[in-house]
Amino acid sequence: MRISVLAVDGVFDTGLAAVLDTFATANELAELQRMPSPRFEVHVVGVRKRVRTSLGLRVPVKAVSTLRRPDWIVVPALGTKMPEPLQEALERREAQDAAEQLRCWHAGGARIGAACIGGFLLAESGLLDGHEATTAWWLGPLFRQRYPGVRLDEQRMLVPSGRLVTAGAAMGHLELALWLVRQSSPALADMTARYLLVDTRPSQAPYMIPVHLAQADPLVQRFEGWARGRLREGFSLDAAAAAMHTSKRTLQRRIEAVLGKSPLSYFQDLRVERAVHLLRTSRQDLEAIAAEVGYADGVTLRTLLRRKLGRGVRELRRPGD
Repeated sequence: MRISVLAVDGVFDTGLAAVLDTFATANELAELQRMPSPRFEVHVVGVRKRVRTSLGLRVPVKAVSTLRRPDWIVVPALGTKMPEPLQEALERREAQDAAEQLRCWHAGGARIGAACIGGFLLAESGLLDGHEATTAWWLGPLFRQRYPGVRLDEQRMLVPSGRLVTAGAAMGHLELALWLVRQSSPALADMTARYLLVDTRPSQAPYMIPVHLAQADPLVQRFEGWARGRLREGFSLDAAAAAMHTSKRTLQRRIEAVLGKSPLSYFQDLRVERAVHLLRTSRQDLEAIAAEVGYADGVTLRTLLRRKLGRGVRELRRPGD
């Protein structure tokens, strides 16, 4: 399998290294175990002759024109993690040239995977329009605003869609690389994950911080503050809209546009966040915590935690609690 890793100036050091190390480890293990799996021929390519990582390390890259058409393109993240510098980076000529190169590769039949903020570069190409995707969870509001044609679900860790696949934040690079190895050999992917001490994660939800998402919009931020004071009492869209001095329809639309979910769903996220905090920092039993966050009983809360986070109460409590 021929893989080209597209690096642009300011590439995220950890992400680039994670991708390269995963394929290198898979190749070594396949040879050691005499597995019939095909080798991964990996090249780091760039649309510029010189590329440095976000920490200033020089990356040796090959020119796109010197290589045969790859089977897969991998787009690692940029090292800019916050909205304003990210938008500036995406407006640079290098980023736009990289998006154009992605279009050319895709038109030639190549498949493309992008991890974390690399998904923004892929979205810049327009190739993600009409597809499902994920990205770094805290940049979901910006992604929705910038690419309304993409069906974003930032809670998922990995989202294949047609000839494209996107992965979530930071260590999503490992998830993406292991997924690509698995396309050739599930056994080799499992062995590589064991050597790298990686547990695959289907969701980013346990890592999401609701208040960070709310800060993307003043109205959503006010709603978040109001909701936190009413977790025990329960949710009312009428009461929320009145407190925000807006209509129910406006509140509903704004929260869905920014967060990709309803006000009630976000209210439940806040309840889950509070319940997890209490599980980890107090010795209250589940029934008491359920009452604290507005649920009738512990069974309801237990079901919600499992559905939202994919974890049970014992997993969420700290060892020894």
